Order: sequence, then structure tokens, then C-alpha cells
Amino acid sequence: METLTKTYSKLGFTGLDTAELVKSMNNVIANYHVFYQKLRNYHWNVMGPDFFDLHQKFEELYTAAVNNIDEIAERIRVFGQTPMSTLKEYLEISEIKETGYNLTPLEMTRDVLSDIEKLDGLLIKVAEAAKEAGDVATIDLINSMIKSIEKEHWMLTAWLNNSKN
Repeated sequence: METLTKTYSKLGFTGLDTAELVKSMNNVIANYHVFYQKLRNYHWNVMGPDFFDLHQKFEELYTAAVNNIDEIAERIRVFGQTPMSTLKEYLEISEIKETGYNLTPLEMTRDVLSDIEKLDGLLIKVAEAAKEAGDVATIDLINSMIKSIEKEHWMLTAWLNNSKN
């Protein structure tokens, strides 16, 4: 990783310093909220022989999603800013879209993989904005999230490749 472009200063960030960073973090919050609700939908409505595997996996994923939302929102508060917090706002800007509940388990899993790829890209943008602002704490927070969702992507891809369908 390259060196930071701005010297880190303990809680010395201004609104101008963090404007782009907070915008990108709010974008992640919006996408994570839609992803979270979609995972709840899939958790409740998955059926078939893969029920036990996917029911549990979707619960693990939505639990991680809600924890990540909270961590990012609290980081925004550290900057003295207000995190986005209405469903209307989330739905307006989210790249992740809602789906119905009549999908097959394979369709659900493919959709989750697609959403994880979107989140990965958005989290990378946050890390880049944090680097630009000289914010090592946010870089650390976001890198751990990236690592986690990339592992989930790998595991779900392996599951799909082993699926009999």
C-alpha cells in the first residue's frame, strides 16, 4: 500500500477533509441496508434441500451486515457528521436493489454474490477516500470488512460450484 497522501492527525479532521469520505461511507450504509433486508427476505423464504445450509448462511450474512452498518455509522459520527438513516434515502442511492421472495435457492445465492461484489467495490472506494484524507482508522475498519466479504464470496462461490443444480 502506498503511503498516505495526508498526515494523520488525531481527530483533527474537518468537514472539508472528510466530505468525500463521509459521502462514500453513507453510500455503503445505504447499500448495506438494502442488502441486509434482502438477506432477511432470503433467510425467511429459502426452501428446498439446501434450506438448512442457506438459512443459516443468510443469517450469518445479515448479522455481519448490521454490525458493519453500525461500525460505519459510528465512524461517521466520529467526524461530527450524521449518517444517512432513512429507508427513502437508502432506496434512492443504493446500487443493490430489492428482490421478490419467490427465487430459487440458486438464484438467491447468485444474487447475494452479485451484491457482495458491489459492496466490495464500494468498500474499496471508502478505503481510497480514507487514504486520501489520511484516515488510518477508517482504512483499518474498512479493510477488515473487505477481507470478510471477500471470504464470504469465495465460500458461496465454492458452494455454488458444488451444488447439484
